[in-house]
Parts: sequence; structure tokens; C-alpha cells
Amino acid sequence: MKATVLETLKRSAAIPSMPQVVVRFLEIMQDPEFSYRDLVKVLSADPGTVSEVLRLSNSALFGVRNKVVSLQQALTLLGPKRTRSILLGRYLVDAMSKTKVEGLDMSYFWRRSLATSVMASRLAESKASRFRDEAFISGLLADIGIPILAEAFTEKYAPVVVKFCPNGESIHPEDEQEAVELTHGEVSAMVLSHWSLPDEICKAVNLHQSSHPGDGDSATIAKMLHAADTISKALCEVSHSACVADACIEAMAMVDGDGTELLHLLPKVERDIEDLADALRIDVIPKNAYALVTENLQNRLNELAHV
Repeated sequence: MKATVLETLKRSAAIPSMPQVVVRFLEIMQDPEFSYRDLVKVLSADPGTVSEVLRLSNSALFGVRNKVVSLQQALTLLGPKRTRSILLGRYLVDAMSKTKVEGLDMSYFWRRSLATSVMASRLAESKASRFRDEAFISGLLADIGIPILAEAFTEKYAPVVVKFCPNGESIHPEDEQEAVELTHGEVSAMVLSHWSLPDEICKAVNLHQSSHPGDGDSATIAKMLHAADTISKALCEVSHSACVADACIEAMAMVDGDGTELLHLLPKVERDIEDLADALRIDVIPKNAYALVTENLQNRLNELAHV
């Protein structure tokens, strides 16, 4: 039955279609022997895409000293994986922000997705740097199944989707399976596979809701996604709750980190999110959110130190 539901989703209008230039870019990247020349050629066919890539290459996030003026220069600076992430993110934000999904605040959705993406990327940089780009794109798109399920199964998924909001409950796989026989992680993974993203990314996204995803590369990325999602929820809620600190400490433990490490990461995460939010035209997390999480976390660490 699950396979039937997935097939129904594949044929539905709920899954956003990618522009041909992005589809071709993803296809080329599947070839281990691809050349930068091929990537430049396919992107050059769409002046709008060229303009976006150049604009993003010159954003403060990448710290470019001299202005990037050519596509070849931009691809060299960003690298194909990061360019892929930026292209997918940009087109998806555009496509899905125009769609009104009943029961879901898309502004909050993208704000939280971006926070998860940046946090996962920073965790990967600290814990397993070879997965930084994979963690970034996985974090950005891990929850894409939520609006897709909400649009495809409006009534059945309604009790689940309303939880994805500031100060809302966590979405549990069991609730989704009971409602529509699928989890949003499974749907997200199916969509990313459909867009020809690497298997390890698709598997990590499929596993990201689990706090015990197992072993291997995909499981390592999945742990970072799970931890990053917990922390991003805290950042997006601007909450004074003391529970925030405990949730963040527990999340860091999943990736063999601790609260002190998170305190050092938060300023970097804030800068990254501000730069990318501007580049992708996503709402920024309120500045006081970082201060509140930092304060709660520091107070909790002080308490634990005196226990």
C-alpha cells in the first residue's frame, strides 16, 4: 500500500517541477567524470540562472574579495555541490512560496528549513567535514515532504501539518503513518531521488526523523539532521522555556557534542543564516532568538556544573 501512495504522489501536482536547466545540471553531476565545462554550458543556456548564480557567488557568505563576473569563476568558487544546493533551494523557495498550503505557514517552513540546513552544515564541519555539503542540502530539503503531503492529502494530513508551527508539537513518524501511511522523510527522500540527488543524501533524509538511524555515512548525516532540526526549532520559536536548553544539549549529544560547543557555533550559524536568507529571499530568524537560546543554554550549563 505504501508503494501505491508513493506512486500516486509522483504523479500528483504536489511535487514541484524543476526547470529544465536545473534537471540537466543534476543529470550531469551524476556522472563521476563530469566536467566544469559541461556545467557552465548547461547553466549558460538560461540567463536568469546565470544571474542568480553570480549574485549568490558575490554574497557576503562566501567572503569574495574580488567581484565574481563569470559563470566559470563562480562555479570554481562555489564548487558544483554548493551550486547544486543553491539552485535547488532558490527554485524551490520560489515555486513553493507561491503555493498556499492549507494549515502550513510557508514562511516559517523555509525559515526553519534554512536554520536546519546551516546548523547541519556547521555540525558536519565540526564532526565530519567531508559531509558538509551533503548536510547542507539534506537539511534544506529534509522536510519538503511536509508541504507535499499537506497539499496531496489535505484532510488526512491536516492533524499532522498543524503541528509544524512556532511552539508546535514535534511531528512523529507514527502520526504520519497513521494519517497517510507515509512519513514526510520517506516522501522527501523519494522527491530527492526523483531529482537525481546522490543515494547517501536520499537515505539520510529518509532516516532523519529517527534518533537511532544506525551506522554508515547516511546515518552519520541523518544524526546531524536530527540534531540540527531540534536546535533550529528552538531558534525559530524565540522561547523563554528552560526546556530549550535541555533539548539542545540532548541534540548535541547525538553527534558527540555538548552545550559548550553549541555556544561557540551559534554566532557562526547566525551569520550564515543572515547571509543565506538574503540570498534565497527567506525571512530571517529574529535576532533575539539567538540571545535567548544562548542565555538559556548558558544558565543550564552553569546549573549542571554545580550539581
